[in-house]
Amino acid sequence: MEHLKAFDQEVNAFVDYMFGPRDSRVRGWLLLDSYLPTFFLTVAYLLSIWLGNKFMKNRQPFSLRAHLIVYNLGITLLSLYMLIELILATWEGGYNLQCQNLHSAGEADIRVAKVLWWYYFSKVIEFADTIFFVLRKKSSQITFLHVYHHATMFNIWWCVLNWIPCGQSFFGPTLNSFIHVLMYSYYGLSVIPSMRKYLWWKKYLTQAQLIQFLLTIVHTLSAAVKPCGFPFGCLMFQSSYMATLVILFINFYIKTYQKAPSRTAAKETPVTTEVKNGFHKNYFAASNGFLNNKKAQ
Repeated sequence: MEHLKAFDQEVNAFVDYMFGPRDSRVRGWLLLDSYLPTFFLTVAYLLSIWLGNKFMKNRQPFSLRAHLIVYNLGITLLSLYMLIELILATWEGGYNLQCQNLHSAGEADIRVAKVLWWYYFSKVIEFADTIFFVLRKKSSQITFLHVYHHATMFNIWWCVLNWIPCGQSFFGPTLNSFIHVLMYSYYGLSVIPSMRKYLWWKKYLTQAQLIQFLLTIVHTLSAAVKPCGFPFGCLMFQSSYMATLVILFINFYIKTYQKAPSRTAAKETPVTTEVKNGFHKNYFAASNGFLNNKKAQ
């Protein structure tokens, strides 16, 4: 135990040396004071994929229909809460849409930070997306991009909450919460066979995701063009990270929507184009592991 405490102190001292003093307003909040819980949860997530696939190798896939309905409904409601609370908190604080610093809105900044903590925590909840794939033996859906996105977002938002927990950080989560309300609603409905014929709007979810990424980049860079005291390095990092998602997503969109399938392929396999955080087609061939066809196992 003493060795773990010493290691924890060394890790956090190194992180503080790299990024500077943390925001004192979030000290003591669950999972934030030490980086180790976030790191270990990420490692556990990666190990669960590897060990889970080995465990399921010679077993029949689980159905999990009821679990998927409850899970998707839960994420939808959490996303709706974050969306509404972020809008109300930033309105209360008189946030400047072009650029908002970290300390001028008083209690409204704390309110925003509390919502963004839930946004950070939601990223560990969303690890379940991958676990459902494993348990349903949808290993083709567990691509590098899928795992990369889930693992990095959880760690990035640990940093955000410790150093920039309000201000300009509010915009991306507000958009993403809105998109998640739509997406997880779609996923929940797609689990119900009688509802699938009404789910004609998946292509528009894809387009909305791309718009979300582009708007977030524009909003982030607007604070660099006309600064207001928000850390410049954080703006550049977020813009770069989002740019990689835009590139990958455009590639997915072109492959999925711009290339017409052959007649043979069209007869044999239905085209699936669902959206999950704006990523590749393999991510969306299933709704949390539930195939969008009549032969879902």
